[in-house]
Amino acid sequence: MDIYSNQINRLIEELSRLPGIGAKSAGRLAFHLIHMPVEDVQRLADTMVEARNNVRYCKQCYTLTDQELCPICSNPKRDQHTIMVVENTRDLAAYEKTGKYDGVYHVLHGAISPMLGIGPSDIKLKELMARLQGDVGEVIIATNSSLEGETTAMYISKLVKPSGVKVSRIASGVPVGGDLEYIDEVTLLRALEGRVEL
Repeated sequence: MDIYSNQINRLIEELSRLPGIGAKSAGRLAFHLIHMPVEDVQRLADTMVEARNNVRYCKQCYTLTDQELCPICSNPKRDQHTIMVVENTRDLAAYEKTGKYDGVYHVLHGAISPMLGIGPSDIKLKELMARLQGDVGEVIIATNSSLEGETTAMYISKLVKPSGVKVSRIASGVPVGGDLEYIDEVTLLRALEGRVEL
């Protein structure tokens, strides 16, 4: 027996399709939307449709933007000679929040994963190699430290090195506030190998 009307059930079902939104969260969101003023709901709906229709890939770095070039690529103060390669736009946003990186990015939109059937041609590697035809001094590989991220990092390194462009990899190791006894062996080994002099 359904507790809610057909419209409410449909709204909950649609909201629960969003990543990270379970049935309970979808129900809370649905009731919140129902109690919002109609003009606020309409503005939200319009904003979602406009974003879906107008957001596209930046023609240079392939992050999401509503312009031909994203704000980072079009910023003349950014170092266009240093490219940080990330797996997705959320990773780019995480680095931007530090406020310490002044280069540009290249978003792969995934990582190589033979188990999932994702090969080099399924991510934006060809586009990265095309960018290296310009005046690029360094490629910083900032893929995740997962098996897929490491595989992708090694593949990119092998592709880029023959071009003479410097290739580096972000450091990985013990997180701030982490207890050593709970850290896995691979992470501890990377932390040891990536140590710096104080």
